[in-house]
Amino acid sequence: MRNELDRLLRDAVKRLVAQEHLSERVDLEPNLERTRDSSHGDFTTNIAMRMAKAAGRTPRELAQALVALILESDLIVKVDVAGPGFVNFTLAPRAYADELRAIIAAGAGYGRSESGAGTRVLVEYVSANPTGPLHVGHGRHAAYGASLANILRAAGFAIDEEYYVNDAGRQMDILAASVWLRYAQLCGRDLPFPANAYQGQYVREIAAQLKHEHGGTLLGDAAAVRTAAATPDATDEQRLDLLIAAIKRTVGVEHFAVLHSAGLNSVLDDIKEDLGEFGIAPQRWYSERSLTHRGAVERGLARLRERGVLYEDDGATWFKSTAYGDDKDRVVIRDNGATTYFASDIAYHLEKRERGYDLLLNVLGADHHGYVARVRAGLQAMGLSADYLEVQLVQFVVLFRGHEKVQMSTRSGEYVTLRALREEVGNDAARFFYVSRSNDQHLEFDLELAKSQSNDNPVYYVQYAHARVASMLRRLCDNGWSLPNAAAVDLDLLEAPKEHALMVMLSRYPEVVQLAADNRAPQHVVHYLRALAAVFHSCYDEHRILVEESALRDARVFLALASQQVLKNALTLLGVAAPANM
Repeated sequence: MRNELDRLLRDAVKRLVAQEHLSERVDLEPNLERTRDSSHGDFTTNIAMRMAKAAGRTPRELAQALVALILESDLIVKVDVAGPGFVNFTLAPRAYADELRAIIAAGAGYGRSESGAGTRVLVEYVSANPTGPLHVGHGRHAAYGASLANILRAAGFAIDEEYYVNDAGRQMDILAASVWLRYAQLCGRDLPFPANAYQGQYVREIAAQLKHEHGGTLLGDAAAVRTAAATPDATDEQRLDLLIAAIKRTVGVEHFAVLHSAGLNSVLDDIKEDLGEFGIAPQRWYSERSLTHRGAVERGLARLRERGVLYEDDGATWFKSTAYGDDKDRVVIRDNGATTYFASDIAYHLEKRERGYDLLLNVLGADHHGYVARVRAGLQAMGLSADYLEVQLVQFVVLFRGHEKVQMSTRSGEYVTLRALREEVGNDAARFFYVSRSNDQHLEFDLELAKSQSNDNPVYYVQYAHARVASMLRRLCDNGWSLPNAAAVDLDLLEAPKEHALMVMLSRYPEVVQLAADNRAPQHVVHYLRALAAVFHSCYDEHRILVEESALRDARVFLALASQQVLKNALTLLGVAAPANM
């Protein structure tokens, strides 16, 4: 419907440009929008006001000239000029009837487009360090990233999803050392446990498994480790690094690798299971260590070196990132010869491009704001466009029970996990609530509201609309009536204002999907679902569907089926179930 109207308008604009002898450089985008007031028609455009200066005519004069050039169509009953030069379109009732038929015919494909066709996008999201269970903040990243990937697919983009596994570097060494310290305690060694090591119960469980599998063979010289832990005049971070080094020396390379793998595999398996239960399964889990094994890090550094953007200072190798807009230069190789996380980041994004992706879309925490300039600088320095990278930052989550704020973490290092949240409110409520606000805004998550089975709970309210149609269809079958024939149903019988309002709302869905894709904003789908559910419930409550008159019954059943299909399509984009029973 909208596409046909857009085509008619574009054709008229082209003829107007030729008639007025305007340059092709004039902005010809019609900018067709829904009217806010139905008394002004269904759609409006301000194209005449935007072309008026170039044409040397008043906007109203140009609007009237444009109206005269719009070809007649049975889609449109009226085109008029309003205000300073708006062109308003009023559609024929059959336009919305045709859209209902299109919904039923397209089914799960309704709302999809090819606007992004030919563009390969890699969406990287969550990518939490595998050093502990996912918390509620990671859950928002997961819900946002997965929903965005679904929406972009619906808009025709070729999408792959990826989780970058930070399985190398200091944080993983800290996890391995934390596991060894708990393991040593289980073996009867009285060793202090640093406050800045990983504290959670999961560390004890990994250590217990190692004790069960290896006995005391991973212990080494615990006394040497105790000495390192007691180093005077060292900061807590320095003391932790000395502790890690002592553990590596005393257990040896092979045994430390056992500790490292045990921690990594246990935590990563838990993350994969948690996300899988949440309905999220990235196509690829990309290992940071594999960058080194494949030579990607060295290849990236060599490319920077060839382009003259690396220099030596104080024993370290630096990247001239300030030359590309960063606030300071960045170390890529430390004075001990170890490459930095930033070196891996540069190599990772180079490797993404080498895999043929046109857009690298990263979903990161709000605290990674500075990361964007650094990676863009790295891409530019390697001769690539910074525009290949797009970063969406996700703000923090605050939990509430009614009006009471929930403590997110404790001094012992325990925090509210994604799994605990899911177990309390359910996957559907979690997925829906997580994307109910823009990712760049803080989210207040009300646990009691999310659990309630009432119309105040938005996800319940939306799902109930879908379930009401399913219940109606069961009653239809119980009465011995059949589903309407799409080719024969008389949709002109849908004359009531609320029926028309529902048809209009359903026809908006493809526009909402495109808006959400263009703005990387799943919350538009949430807002649409809430509005659609409200219009549906209002219509359902006022107009009985299963009436005796077969023609009217068929028309109303058809409208309900179209509503159910759009509800399901939109819920599916968000990873939320469309239940048949509530």
